[in-house]
Amino acid sequence: MKPVPPPGGQPLWRDEFSVYAPDERYVGRRQFAKFLGLASLGMLAGQVWILAKSWLARPTAYPALLVARVADVPVDGVKLFRYPTPDDPCMLIRLDADTFVAYSQKCTHLSCAVYYAAEHRRIECPCHEGHFSVDSGGVLQGPPPRPLPRILLRRDGDALLAVGVDQQVS
Repeated sequence: MKPVPPPGGQPLWRDEFSVYAPDERYVGRRQFAKFLGLASLGMLAGQVWILAKSWLARPTAYPALLVARVADVPVDGVKLFRYPTPDDPCMLIRLDADTFVAYSQKCTHLSCAVYYAAEHRRIECPCHEGHFSVDSGGVLQGPPPRPLPRILLRRDGDALLAVGVDQQVS
């Protein structure tokens, strides 16, 4: 036995359920404007939060750490050390009699250990053939997206001290 439709042509539940599905696919101008306004306010609140956090952030204080004595590192020689924490490997490179540079030993691509290639006068990453300038830490070739973090050095007599980290951006 088939159900008999009501005399008005529509089932009774259609009159009680007032949502007409084909009309619900379209968004009205007011709904769209309300959505844009709320999304913009949300983005503005996020930007204000980031700005407030940056204003209230304290600069990182790095400890001074004796890395080496001048006589301990020969010209074109390397001394490995850890700074600012025991989990951060770094390398000190003596370029000439009076020039010392220090960088993080983690490649900025995938954190592989980098090494100083004195014959090419550059810092190399063996994982994906990334090369860094020994003078600036900048990327010379390969996939690393940013320069190596530079360890700031201070010379006190014959002692070389690590005093900070410069997160270079280029």
